[in-house]
Amino acid sequence: MKKQMTKTKVMMKIKSDVAVIGAGAAGMTAAGFAAKRGLDVILIERNPRPGRKLMITGKGRCNVTNDCDINDFMDNVPCGGKFLYSAFTRFPPRRVMSFFEELGVPLKVERGRRVFPQSDKAVDIVDALQGFVRKSGCRIVTGRASELIIKDGKVGGVKLEDGREVISRAVVVCTGGKSYPLTGSTGDGYEFARQAGHTVTPLRSSLVPIETCEEWPRRLMGLSLRNVTLELIDKRRNKTIFKELGEMLFTHFGVSGPLVLSASALMRDTQTLESRKYMLKIDLKPALSNEQLDKRLQRDFVENANRDFINSLGGLLPSKLIPVFTELSGIPAHIKTNQISREQRLRAVSILKGLELTAKCLRPIEEAVVTAGGVKLKEINPTTMESKLVKGLYFAGEILDADAYTGGYNLQIAFCTGHAAGISVLEEQM
Repeated sequence: MKKQMTKTKVMMKIKSDVAVIGAGAAGMTAAGFAAKRGLDVILIERNPRPGRKLMITGKGRCNVTNDCDINDFMDNVPCGGKFLYSAFTRFPPRRVMSFFEELGVPLKVERGRRVFPQSDKAVDIVDALQGFVRKSGCRIVTGRASELIIKDGKVGGVKLEDGREVISRAVVVCTGGKSYPLTGSTGDGYEFARQAGHTVTPLRSSLVPIETCEEWPRRLMGLSLRNVTLELIDKRRNKTIFKELGEMLFTHFGVSGPLVLSASALMRDTQTLESRKYMLKIDLKPALSNEQLDKRLQRDFVENANRDFINSLGGLLPSKLIPVFTELSGIPAHIKTNQISREQRLRAVSILKGLELTAKCLRPIEEAVVTAGGVKLKEINPTTMESKLVKGLYFAGEILDADAYTGGYNLQIAFCTGHAAGISVLEEQM
């Protein structure tokens, strides 16, 4: 008898108007706005607590959005900008900011227009979204979606791994990408898209650290550089494809940090860069021209005329970087500064203005901030986020083939596409 009762419970069907798969940034936004319209919404989340990936964004601070206009947004979205135009204009950063402040989360704008909660705690954003979802009347079902229910070109709900079924007139897929799989982003949504006949473009790491061919970064592990310029050069085309001022970090495998993550978003053609196609060039003194820096070195050398070269660089470089820089310059470490030739000095200036590294490969997709690639945008209505192939099926967030640089732009994509789906789902049937 007990076995029979358990089986009946597991196989039960839950009815709703809308099923949203994934309680991340896009999913909770879509679910809440759909429910506010009076729809019966079920939010399906595999983790015991929603917003797990949101909790670790921005190093636990949650870079909610970027206080930018549409032109700046487009400049920071290398893939999918045109598609996102409509969703962005209806739920732009200022509206996203107002949305959270109305939910009781005070925000602040930092360097680069990055927006964070004043508390610097991502949990405040997660709690606000959870409160929004509950107050709007959504029901949350804990379980892992395993399959879409599709019949005669229309979606009919979602099957769960434990045998339960959510029967609904519409489904919004907000399952994220494949980065940070421990948070639940294991790529399930791509299989749902393929099941519905959608094209999934090749998946790859984006906003991810870069491994270098050179091994000397290992010696600088943990060293953070601020106010440097990073340039990414496509060596085959002899063209600079990224150049920006900011922060970066040396690691045991190469380089990381905001500048590096943004640069990686443009390394789109291959995951393993065996051709050594890309070169990274770090300008350690971007505020000075070559001529100004040369004069600075000359002054330092005069002031330290009887000191060894390696001991004369303390005012110019972090101490951890000095031995590596000295070796790269080719200038003997213990030569007296008053014996350094003009040629040697100009070589030092050249390295200070262009410390070169060769990209070997991107770190694995599991370490990426976002997954590039996803559901082909031509198969999605950019205004409603509805599938052009299956009636009642919607996609929002990272699962779409749209991604941006660091700075809050990717969460802005999640919020505005989730909003677009939430205000549009089943609109024709209401």
